[in-house]
Amino acid sequence: LRAADTPPERFRPLTHILTRILVVEATRRLPTRPVTVQTPLESCDTASLARSFVAIPVLRAGLGMLDPVLEMLSDTTVGYVGLERNEETAIASAYYCKLPALEAKTVLLLDPMVATGGSAASAIERLHDAGAGKILLLCVVAAPEGVSFLTSRFPDLDIFAAALDRSLNGQKYILPGLGDFGDRLYGTV
Repeated sequence: LRAADTPPERFRPLTHILTRILVVEATRRLPTRPVTVQTPLESCDTASLARSFVAIPVLRAGLGMLDPVLEMLSDTTVGYVGLERNEETAIASAYYCKLPALEAKTVLLLDPMVATGGSAASAIERLHDAGAGKILLLCVVAAPEGVSFLTSRFPDLDIFAAALDRSLNGQKYILPGLGDFGDRLYGTV
């Protein structure tokens, strides 16, 4: 994913694979409930995740993480939070928010790049206002500054990042990072 010459047609499947790994890690310690299933030979006592999920991609880059979540957790409902980062101030502003019922569900917030944490914090505030309880943030790359900001502001937030990078530069971009995730995903500039 990091290589500058990785084309979108390769970037998307790599994102898909990495998101599947993040979903496994994010759900590994969640509560389960006992269930009995019928195998071809006999019944078997096993376990199923105890709560249902809502996936919330942060538009537009988070959309690249949505399909693998839905493949793995098929009864998941979906909402959307549209945030746009001002390149001069690095402050996110919302332009869209459409959420299903969040009560009694685990929310998977899909935000592939956590730099300052501002966009994720804005989304989390909206989710809390809408009644979200447990929120799991899944990201591909995070900066220490963003993780620190989010964990100090939301102590109950669980963050699952494929990579924790070195730092932010003067323009608040993650170093070494991988560039603009949405542009890399969709081939835009």
